[in-house]
Amino acid sequence: MINRNFSPFPVLTTGRLVLRQLLESDIEEIFLLRSDPGINKYLDRRPSKTPEDALHFITAINENIAKNENLYWAITKADSQKLIGTICLFDFSDEHNSCEIGYELSTEYQRQGIMQEAAGSVIEFAFQTLGITSISAFSHRDNQSSMNLLQKLNFEKTRVHDDTNTDMILFRLSS
Repeated sequence: MINRNFSPFPVLTTGRLVLRQLLESDIEEIFLLRSDPGINKYLDRRPSKTPEDALHFITAINENIAKNENLYWAITKADSQKLIGTICLFDFSDEHNSCEIGYELSTEYQRQGIMQEAAGSVIEFAFQTLGITSISAFSHRDNQSSMNLLQKLNFEKTRVHDDTNTDMILFRLSS
């Protein structure tokens, strides 16, 4: 059984990072992330068109966290509160003790090992604290950076594709 009590919100720390809950003050950074064509290139979502879109997103995410439906962390450097990326756990299945992981990182912070560090911490939390036994991740077949990251984190590529988007490849990690 998954331990889905997300209150108080679990703040995670690593050597360089703090993963904390999204704040309304993150509106500018969320807007930039969710409107960046390079970041959205492989994601199947509507980009933010206005800062208000970003605020609505932050509000919806925090409401879902309050209902114990998902966990969504702002990734910040340990010496700064500025959001540089996000990482989340969602689509929890109590029946299968599983969930899905998703992530995004500002372009200027990519290729520095930041997401590997953040994801490692979230994965450890999912397995050890939440009682998850399997984590899934979808990656676009052309997103080599994401697929490399998943493989560094010991996810295994499956032959399963997303029924709604055949360009998406499923990776899975078991505890």
